[in-house]
Amino acid sequence: MALYEYVTQEQLVGFDKYKYSAVDTNPLSVYIMHPFWNFLVKFLPTWLAPNLITFTGFMFLVLNFLMLAFYDFSFNASSAGHEHVPSWVWVAAGIFNFLAYTLDGVDGKQARRTNSSTPLGELFDHGLDSWACVFFVATVYSIFGRGPSGVSVVTLYYILWVVLFSFILSHWEKYNTGILFLPWGYDMSQVTISLVYLVTAVVGVETWYQPVFWTLLYRDLFTFMIIACSFTVTLPMSLYNVLKAHRSNTLKHSSLYEAFLPFLSPVLLFILSTAWVVFSPSNILELQPRVYYLMVGTAFANVTCKLIVCQMSNTRCQPLSWLLLPMTAVVLSAVTGVLTDETMLLYLWTAAVVFAHVHYGISVVQQLSGHFHILAFSLTKPNCN
Repeated sequence: MALYEYVTQEQLVGFDKYKYSAVDTNPLSVYIMHPFWNFLVKFLPTWLAPNLITFTGFMFLVLNFLMLAFYDFSFNASSAGHEHVPSWVWVAAGIFNFLAYTLDGVDGKQARRTNSSTPLGELFDHGLDSWACVFFVATVYSIFGRGPSGVSVVTLYYILWVVLFSFILSHWEKYNTGILFLPWGYDMSQVTISLVYLVTAVVGVETWYQPVFWTLLYRDLFTFMIIACSFTVTLPMSLYNVLKAHRSNTLKHSSLYEAFLPFLSPVLLFILSTAWVVFSPSNILELQPRVYYLMVGTAFANVTCKLIVCQMSNTRCQPLSWLLLPMTAVVLSAVTGVLTDETMLLYLWTAAVVFAHVHYGISVVQQLSGHFHILAFSLTKPNCN
């Protein structure tokens, strides 16, 4: 694979000056998970590279996504009259999800323990987290499915966007304040969903169709909790932290345009993908929800990774991601009927987006590994001869 130097020289200089700064005030994280991770990391071999831990955790989420895609590709398995997902799959999903969460928690501790912390490690961690959003949401969706008592694919599409924007808010905060405020919702959601997978294996998916209270269903509670957490906790806290930095004159971008520039590409991506959903001649989201979610989540991850690079290197965020240009052509071709086979178009475009993002990720990791004279997945020093 021919690699490309996506990171500019200005950004490389910025990475050289980078200092990690984060704030985590979540009681679950501070009083339960961090002590657990501190205990666990002592058992890891000192030759184990932190990035390898990060990547392994991410692959557990991908494995969950692929496993549920095999048993429930169209999100119909939980509906009445369809063959349900086997119980062992939910047990595996719960274990894999918690393992992914745990490995994501110990990778940084392993880096400090082995004195191998680098800006590449943080970029690698948060870059994979941005992509993990879609695998996490799509896997959870199989619990409820799209049947009469489930969640519609359109509703889940907007829920996915709520999760995606909640994720990017933290990095928008850091882009403006220089401090990463870790969101409370992440730890709570990971522990809860891991338990829900295990409970589903015991009680069956039919249990989630029973009312929680009066006419309130679990699917409604699922939707309400995600939206409420985003709009009553994540968003207000992000705006508060940025406003506090503004009042203390520590805001890195004084112009309102510069401060909100990181949202331009994600908003345009949302508009383009939603236009395809709304104006699709063949109702593409109903036909291929899983592939469509994957396309949107991967394109979002690509946009977010470029923001993280700018945020960490203290450089200006680029207004537009180049990925939006061909996507505009794809969406126009679909909604105008120029290309009649929308499913084939979606598959081809999704493959292109995944390839472009993987190429970007490998190129950036390779470039930064060379810049810092390290190996991405090994603590052994590279041979400079």
